[in-house]
Amino acid sequence: MVKAFILCGGKGTRLRPYTYEAPKPMLLLGKKPILQYVVENMKNSGITELIFTVGYMREKIMDYFGNGSKFGVKITYLEDNEELNTAGSVLAGKNLISETFIVAMGDHLTKIDLKKMLEFHRKNKAIGTIALQKQSTHIDFGVVKTEGERVTGFEEKPVLTHLINTGIYVFEPEIFSQIKEKDDFAKDIFPRLLNEKKKLNGFVFGEYWMDIGKKEVYEEIADLVSKNKFPHL
Repeated sequence: MVKAFILCGGKGTRLRPYTYEAPKPMLLLGKKPILQYVVENMKNSGITELIFTVGYMREKIMDYFGNGSKFGVKITYLEDNEELNTAGSVLAGKNLISETFIVAMGDHLTKIDLKKMLEFHRKNKAIGTIALQKQSTHIDFGVVKTEGERVTGFEEKPVLTHLINTGIYVFEPEIFSQIKEKDDFAKDIFPRLLNEKKKLNGFVFGEYWMDIGKKEVYEEIADLVSKNKFPHL
């Protein structure tokens, strides 16, 4: 059975003062904490074996979710040293994993279809698959292209489209051999895999996704939810 790590251990300093009272995955949107929406999307995708990495104010998470039975899932807890990064925090759970598994963030809202992502990962056979979304950046100035001192092109206030990393991953168990205690997936593991010519795939999805890791983002979404103007829950 596919298991999923949900990373819940950060201090949420960018969400202060809210995170003085609760860890960021437990901040409310309406009547539910952010993490409950994460759990519900996992369950809706058929992922019911969850591993929470917990650190800062872990008791608030553990008391609310318990063993997961109230939410139709089974939850195991790994106590996370707060100095560990995203990859390092899952390393202690390697003995719980014997097949393909998922990693996701406890403070990201999304409706991603994880069944489709798993199918894509298995079909395309890689050590890891990163969930990607298209995001546009508006440049407020004219962009000039040059060759030496000569201007060769000019584009007024262009819109640049990128594929961004959403922090949702599917891995094979062999990934654990690549992880050191304080590694971060984006900063350490993925560059290491590419340097070693390991196959790493990208799964582009269109469903809603948002990182709630900043105070202004949380306040905006919480306000919309309170007014019943947020359609993505």
